[in-house]
Amino acid sequence: MNKSELKKFLERKVAEYNNLSFIPLDPVSVPHLFTRKQDIEIAGFFAATFAWGNRATIIRKCKELMALMDNSPHDFIVNHTEKDRKRFLGFCHRTFNDTDLLYFVSFLQHHYRKHNSLEDAFFPKVVNAVEDALNHFNTYFFSLDDVPQRTRKHVASPMKNSGCKRLNMYLRWMVRNDGKGVDFGIWKKIKPSQLVIPLDLHVARVAKRFKLLTRPNADWESALELTNNLREFDAQDPVKYDFALFALGVMEKF
Repeated sequence: MNKSELKKFLERKVAEYNNLSFIPLDPVSVPHLFTRKQDIEIAGFFAATFAWGNRATIIRKCKELMALMDNSPHDFIVNHTEKDRKRFLGFCHRTFNDTDLLYFVSFLQHHYRKHNSLEDAFFPKVVNAVEDALNHFNTYFFSLDDVPQRTRKHVASPMKNSGCKRLNMYLRWMVRNDGKGVDFGIWKKIKPSQLVIPLDLHVARVAKRFKLLTRPNADWESALELTNNLREFDAQDPVKYDFALFALGVMEKF
C-alpha cells in the first residue's frame, strides 16, 4: 500500500485500540487504579519497568507490589521506614528481584522527599529532546550510594544505544493527552510531538513490513528512524501509532 493508504490503515488501528477497552488487559491498567498524580507516576513507573513477558503476569506482579505498598504508593514511598522494607524480601518478577526493588524504592523516596513529581527526575528543566531526558534520568537514578551493579540493567538509556522501549512507553502514558482515556497527560514539560516510539522486536517487525524502518536492530537509532517516519503521518502526535503497531505485532500477530 502507498503512504496515504498506510496512514489510513494505521489511523483505523489506532482508533480500534486507543480507547477504554484497551486498558484492562494492558499494564497501563495498573496506574489507572489510582487518581492521585504521584500514585499514578509511581504505579506507572513500576508497570513500565515490569513490562516484558506475559501481560497478565505483568499486571498481577504490579498489583502484588502495590499491595505491599498498602495500595498507597506515594504515601508509602515517602513515609516508610527501614523496617517497612522487609516486606519486599523475596519479591521478584522475571530478572527483577528484591535487591533491585529495594534500590528503586530508595531512589523514589530520595526523589519524592525533595520533589513533588517524578517528572522532575526526567525533566529538571525544559529539554529539546527525549534523548537528553532519558540520559539525565539514568544518571540521576543511579546517583545514590551503593548502587547494585545488577540493577543497572533495568533502566535503559540512549547513551547505551538501547531502544528504551519501556521508558518511552512510560513517557507516552504520562505525556499524551488525547481525551481517549488510556494515556494520562499529566506531564507538561515536553510535548507529545517530541516523544519517541516505544520500540521492541514486535513493533520493529511490523514497521519493517510497512517499510517504516530499515535498520536491523531495535536500538535507539531505529526508534528515532521509526518516529521520524511516523511524524510524516502526524507531526504533532507520532507516538499514537504505537497503539496500531503494538496491537498488530503482539495482539494480531501481524
